[in-house]
Amino acid sequence: MKLYIANMTCGGCARGVTATIKSIDANANVNIDVEHKIVDLKTVEPIQAILDALTEDGFPAEVR
Repeated sequence: MKLYIANMTCGGCARGVTATIKSIDANANVNIDVEHKIVDLKTVEPIQAILDALTEDGFPAEVR
């Protein structure tokens, strides 16, 4: 699944996004393209839980 995060602009943001996702699913596979603001995500957790956590941590995402 791909997520678009408009305000993910740097490596620090990418680390924060990864930490948020890993707090929900420690085994998630997270690949981030900061330049295009895309997160390629493989998780067994409900996507809504991931989206809610990202929004709460300041990284609102939309599914692409």
